[in-house]
Amino acid sequence: MNIRSRGDKWFDTMNVFIMLVVMVLTIAPFWFALVGSFNQGLDYTRGGVYFWPRTFTLSNYVTVFADSTIYHAYFITIMRTLAGTVLHVAFTALVAYGMSRKALAGRNAYMIAMLFTMFFYGGLIPNYLLYKELGLLNHFLVLIIPTMFSVWDMIIMMSFFRSIPEQIIESAKIDGAGEYRIFLQLILPLTKPVLAAIALFTGVYHWNAYTDALMFTTKDALEPVQLFLMRIVTDSGAASKFGAQAASVMPEEAKQISPETLKLAMMLATTAPILVIYPFLQKYFVKGVLIGSVKG
Repeated sequence: MNIRSRGDKWFDTMNVFIMLVVMVLTIAPFWFALVGSFNQGLDYTRGGVYFWPRTFTLSNYVTVFADSTIYHAYFITIMRTLAGTVLHVAFTALVAYGMSRKALAGRNAYMIAMLFTMFFYGGLIPNYLLYKELGLLNHFLVLIIPTMFSVWDMIIMMSFFRSIPEQIIESAKIDGAGEYRIFLQLILPLTKPVLAAIALFTGVYHWNAYTDALMFTTKDALEPVQLFLMRIVTDSGAASKFGAQAASVMPEEAKQISPETLKLAMMLATTAPILVIYPFLQKYFVKGVLIGSVKG
């Protein structure tokens, strides 16, 4: 019979209390933004809207989705997230598998070169000049190619690949399988949790990224939804202009909004998709991180 001491009970109580405080501090900003986005604009400026909309309205969201610009921004973000995540996981896994093979010639030199890039960074200007010479400026690929490989993710995958018994790979080679077939049909199915965890990290990064689009693109056609949100939130003039454009189409809805409630609705509209998807991928994320940490 396991008898818990008074110290153990106090420890569990404090843990629960601290986690509740952290949970409240984490959820509170999202809740206040959600409440404000469903409140009438002019009424919201009076203050005191914290726990529930005082004057409920859907006009803020109707206004946000009335402009076709946001749909194109969503399209760019979705395409970037899908292409960037798939290419990152595929390319990083290929490099990690090669680096995990003891027979790879010059493996130590490759590892030193890759580790060097983790500690020393050329900077923004050399990157800009490099992308310019490669013809990537104002091109969709500038959002994809620079993020195709991560040394840190490669090390995680490589450690997991090394934990796979060598006898499995040798038996596949005896049966006539080549390196690519072994990688695709044997290694990848055994590493799904780690691949899913890295894919989740990469997908969230691409969904939230906007600085590269801000620095390396000037075309509105390449503007992701987060950059669109950043312009609306940080520039009051942009928010007013956005609301005025919607008002010209829907004058009745414009009476229910304000720049502040419009910003809150934009914030929720851009973050909601990733918040909805995350719980369905969380089990792969937890399992992948756990396996990677134990086997690494």
